[in-house]
Parts: sequence; structure tokens; C-alpha cells
Amino acid sequence: MKKQVLFIQGGGKDGYEADAKLVASLQNALGMDYEISYPRMQTDEAAPDYGWLKQIGNEIGKLKGDAVLVAHSLGASLLLKYLSEYKASKKVDRVFLLAPPFWTGKEEWVQGLKLQEDFAERLPPTSRFFFYHCRDDEEVPVDQFTTYRQTLPGATFREIERGGHQLGNNLTLVAKDIKAQ
Repeated sequence: MKKQVLFIQGGGKDGYEADAKLVASLQNALGMDYEISYPRMQTDEAAPDYGWLKQIGNEIGKLKGDAVLVAHSLGASLLLKYLSEYKASKKVDRVFLLAPPFWTGKEEWVQGLKLQEDFAERLPPTSRFFFYHCRDDEEVPVDQFTTYRQTLPGATFREIERGGHQLGNNLTLVAKDIKAQ
């Protein structure tokens, strides 16, 4: 039986299409022993979390066996929010977060995206977290990566020299970490 990986896309009008290149790179690097589920997230502009938290929970529920989760950008930040605020229907083994923003500010639109202050203590204790961020990311500043590093000292952090927000569409390093576990 193939090992299952759920990949949650990033945001933006073309987020699904842009991240399809990341999924292809990951699938290629993981090989035939892995099967990636890549659902298109539907955005509800009226919902404080754009309606993504419920969808993330539903997609985790569709997995067979323990969950290996990968998410990019907005999807990564909302996956972290989901895991810290809800009990996943499956045991979440490992979580791989690519360039997740750390939402701050007082603007109304950002309030539904922000993590709770004690989010780190509320994450599943059996889950392992891996963060990846390129220093030359122009969409999510690398200081947000540093904030996660300070907040989650038990996680693994991979700072990459270049590749921008899309990590150069090369997830070989992520695949290596997935396979190593």
C-alpha cells in the first residue's frame, strides 16, 4: 500500500496552479511508494479563515492511516491553526510547512488567520513539525520563519539560501525528510 501525503496549497488567485509544480516535484522525489492527495481549496471571502479550516479537517479525514501533511504559504499557516485548534480525525505523524506566514496585525481580515497565543502548547504532542523557508522569499519575510523558530523550539527548521516563495519549485529536501522518518 502506498504511503499517503496530503498537500494543502497556498493562497492567491492562482495558488492551486502555482503549487501544482511543488506537488509534481515532491511526487517525483518521493517516487512510486507515495501517493499525494492535492485537493483544490475553495475560498469563501466572507469567512474569517476563508473557509479553509473545515476543508483541511475534511481532507485529513479522507486519509487512510497516519497522516503526513505538507502545506505551502497560506495553507501552511492555516494547517498549523487547524492542528492547534481542532482534534484531527487521524493521527498526524509529521507536518511539513513551506514558507508559512506568521499572521500579525489589527486589520479585520487578518484576525481569522492568526494563531492563538498558546498555539504551540495546543499542537498534537505526537506530531513532528518541519519548517522550510528561503532567505530570498519576497512574499513571506524570513523574520516570520524566525518567529516560528522561537515559538516552536522542538521543530526542525530548514533555512534555504535561494528559491523564493515557491522554493524554486524543488521539494527534493522535503522529500528527503519525509523518507527519512
